[in-house]
Amino acid sequence: MIAIIDYKAGNATSVGHAARRLGYETVFARCPRDLDGATHIILPGVGSAGATMKSLREMDMIPVLEEAVLNGKALFLGICVGLQVLFERSEEDNADCLGWLKGQVVRFDASRVRVPQIGWNKVRFVKDAPCNAKDDFFYFVNSYHAKPKDMSDLWGEAEYDGAFTAAVNRDNIYGAQFHAEKSGEAGLSLFGGFLALKGGGS
Repeated sequence: MIAIIDYKAGNATSVGHAARRLGYETVFARCPRDLDGATHIILPGVGSAGATMKSLREMDMIPVLEEAVLNGKALFLGICVGLQVLFERSEEDNADCLGWLKGQVVRFDASRVRVPQIGWNKVRFVKDAPCNAKDDFFYFVNSYHAKPKDMSDLWGEAEYDGAFTAAVNRDNIYGAQFHAEKSGEAGLSLFGGFLALKGGGS
C-alpha cells in the first residue's frame, strides 16, 4: 500500500496524480491508522518546515511514522520540505524536525542569489541507491537546503551559489529537494523507481 500524507501544508493531490499516471493506486493518510500496512510512505512538501512539523504533530503522525519507517522499514520519500524535515533542525521557523538524518537546513544567501530558487536545475546523482536515478533536470522551488553531517547520506546534488543537497538516501529513507511530481519524464522515472522498490511495512 502506498500512503501519501495529506496535511495542510502539503501537495498530496499532485503526488497522487503522478502515482496514478504510473499505474499505482494510493491512499491519502490523514490520521495515524491510515498508515497501517503501508509499504511506501510519501511526505509531500509545500510551505515551511515549522508548519509541516506543526501539522504532523497535530495529526499525531510522528510516533506512527517512526514506527513504520525506522522500525518497520517502510520505504519513505520526502519531497521538498519533506526532505528538509528529515534533518535535526531547520533555520526556517527555527524548527525542530524529525532528526532521522543528522544535519541542519539553512537558507540560501539572498545577497548572492535570488531566493527562492525557482525553476529547472540539473541534478547529479553522486552515489548508487536501490532507487535508480539518472542525472537530469528537475523542478525546484526552495529557499532552504539541507547540509548533512554524514556525507554518505548525500544522494544527489545541484548547483546554486555552489553545490547543495538535492537528494538524500539512507537505507529505506529517500528525500528529494526537487518536485519529482512536477519534473516531467525525469521526475516520473525517479518516482516510478521509488514506487517499484520492495521494502518492509508496518
